[in-house]
Amino acid sequence: EHTHHLAAGARMASQKKAIVLDMSKYVDKSVRVKFMGGREVVGVLKGYDALLNLVLDEAHEYLKDPTDAYRLLDETRPMGLMVCRGTSIMLVCPTDGLEEIANPFLQEEGEEEGQ
Repeated sequence: EHTHHLAAGARMASQKKAIVLDMSKYVDKSVRVKFMGGREVVGVLKGYDALLNLVLDEAHEYLKDPTDAYRLLDETRPMGLMVCRGTSIMLVCPTDGLEEIANPFLQEEGEEEGQ
């Protein structure tokens, strides 16, 4: 009976692991990928695997600001079809609905602190 519980537990764990990150809804959609080290690319997700290795098509890399290594420019360079190694990926997000908004925490000029 003990081995039955172990097998059931392992089966549940593998099922759980399979649905932790469902990338299927992003296939053929534009995604932005952030890598360790600060590089960022945007492209159309064509494929992925359990280790989060990604295949992007029509990919573009955002160029870094020459005066500030931590800042990205709006300027990109074409990369074409690329394979992104899952171990170096920090973030994947859909570009649909990704837009810059005004900072809601900035105070209007003339507003006093503590009001």
